[in-house]
Amino acid sequence: MKKICIISDSHGYIDTNVINFLKKSDEVWHAGDIGEINIIDKIKKYVSLKAVHGNIDNHLIRGEYPEYIFFNCEEVKVIIIHIGGYPGKYTKKSLELIKKYKPDVFICGHSHILKVIYDKKFNLIHINPGAIGKYGIHKVRTLITLEVHKNKLLNMKVVEFKK
Repeated sequence: MKKICIISDSHGYIDTNVINFLKKSDEVWHAGDIGEINIIDKIKKYVSLKAVHGNIDNHLIRGEYPEYIFFNCEEVKVIIIHIGGYPGKYTKKSLELIKKYKPDVFICGHSHILKVIYDKKFNLIHINPGAIGKYGIHKVRTLITLEVHKNKLLNMKVVEFKK
């Protein structure tokens, strides 16, 4: 079993409260708009990281992190991309990836709006963890935690931080 913390849209900001929370995980999955390379360093100092770049990320971050990643966590197939849309309104790129890889979990960021939706059409869980940084329209900073055990997602929780 793996403890996962899903974040997005740090926009160059991550504080001690969030880092202390991330330390409890086995892996952090960052869905882009990292903002500053030092955010990566702060996270990787304590926990394993999988990440993609977002539309605001510079050449350093883009050089280290791709537009999307597909991987298995235990027996769960996962795609992470920054700009993904949502069920019924996926971006063209996301739709191509979903059809190609047939993931169990599709993770994106960009909107700063936390959403967890079961997509019946593609039989997947769509997750947008909202935004963990301070920049943007959101009123509360959020992340999602869950556990992956074999082919199941367990104990999914939303964690809120004051903006």
